[in-house]
Amino acid sequence: MKHYLSVNDIDSVNEWVEDALILKKKPLAYKKLGKQKTIGLLFFNNSLRTRLSTQKAAMNLGMKFMTMNFGKDGWALEFEDGTIMDKGSAEHIKEAAQVVSQYCDILGIRAFASLENQEEDESEMIINSFRKYASIPVLNMESSLSHPLQALADILTIEEYKKKTNPKIVLSWAPHPRALPHAVANSFVKAMQLKHADFVITHPEGYELDPKITNGSQIEYDQEKALKNADFVYVKNWSNYKDYGRVINQDKNWMMTQKKLGDAKFMHCLPVRRNIVVEDAVLDGNQSLVIAQANNRTFAAQIVLKKMLESLL
Repeated sequence: MKHYLSVNDIDSVNEWVEDALILKKKPLAYKKLGKQKTIGLLFFNNSLRTRLSTQKAAMNLGMKFMTMNFGKDGWALEFEDGTIMDKGSAEHIKEAAQVVSQYCDILGIRAFASLENQEEDESEMIINSFRKYASIPVLNMESSLSHPLQALADILTIEEYKKKTNPKIVLSWAPHPRALPHAVANSFVKAMQLKHADFVITHPEGYELDPKITNGSQIEYDQEKALKNADFVYVKNWSNYKDYGRVINQDKNWMMTQKKLGDAKFMHCLPVRRNIVVEDAVLDGNQSLVIAQANNRTFAAQIVLKKMLESLL
């Protein structure tokens, strides 16, 4: 596998899940695979779980890692071809990507959507530029449109905790004081499509995700109806897609409560705003899987890195 940029790069979701769960039991089984290999991790945005879990996954495989925070540690990059660099950007992606490729064997990139320019966000300029000019495999640690490491961890978590072959899984929008990207929701939707799951998306009218992504998935505007008989409820905020990046609804009635959750397991990618997105009783209760999801981030990253390393042999 050359790159891992979206869940569509998973060639067999069932095999990947099985392999990742085996790795989870013996995380150091392939410690020699990454010996004398280095992963470079470039962060254009903040991170806690993604940074630490990817570093941990690399360590489990015997790799070394180098981390850089752009905007604080690195030069401002220029991505446009043919531009006259007489403003803020000091280095062009063409040189930067080629230079990093000499120092590392795999390159991880994290770059959020700006939520200001929809066309620019949907071009995935940063990660696609590194893919274009780097000569090494590129790992998506969250981009404008997708978060495939999180989605893979979510699939692992559902597989571990499901009590029936085909559980009902609901993705529910929740209020949030800030405009948030669509990446996590997009990738979770794609993951559920790969799994051919009994899957429902619920949100207020006007908060539809990109219809090209949700095409074929059931959408229900009545949250109570959507949650009926759910086995897993994944709660996530996302900003408006059609009126791009705007917050047009902060209806507190969409917050997840214990009463709404019923007997379902609760999922969220973290970080989460307590008593805005979800009430304390749910997060602190025994139906919450958020810590298990965070733990599985390591093994999601590890199975991806393992496949990348094997492609370098």
